[in-house]
Amino acid sequence: MNWRNYTLYTAWFVSMTAVLGSLYFSEVRGFIPCELCWYQRIMMYPLAIFLGIATIYQDTRIKKYVLPLSIIGGSISIFHYMMQKIPGFAAIKPCVQGVPCTGQYINWLGFITIPFLALVAFTLITILLLLTKSSSEKE
Repeated sequence: MNWRNYTLYTAWFVSMTAVLGSLYFSEVRGFIPCELCWYQRIMMYPLAIFLGIATIYQDTRIKKYVLPLSIIGGSISIFHYMMQKIPGFAAIKPCVQGVPCTGQYINWLGFITIPFLALVAFTLITILLLLTKSSSEKE
């Protein structure tokens, strides 16, 4: 078996880890998600469901449906992370009510925040999906 046969399964694992991590931060640690965090969740939660079903059926055609979710979610994560870490972006205020988007519940090693973790997950999922062998490719 080729390592590319496991990329779909690994992408599903990454998405499940991200979903469980976001639920841990909000439900166990009590961190209230900001508006951009909700948008990232809107992109990640369906990925866990779609990739789980695709993994069970070994359906590599799912790439064309889930790649847009992953890329859009990653773009939101980049923007959110830049708002947290680059002073000029903090002036942009998409979060007008509730928790500010510039807030950092965690700041591990001085650069790892929740949007950074989401960005890593979206990036890994995107790369893994791009590397997934489609059913028409020969071994």
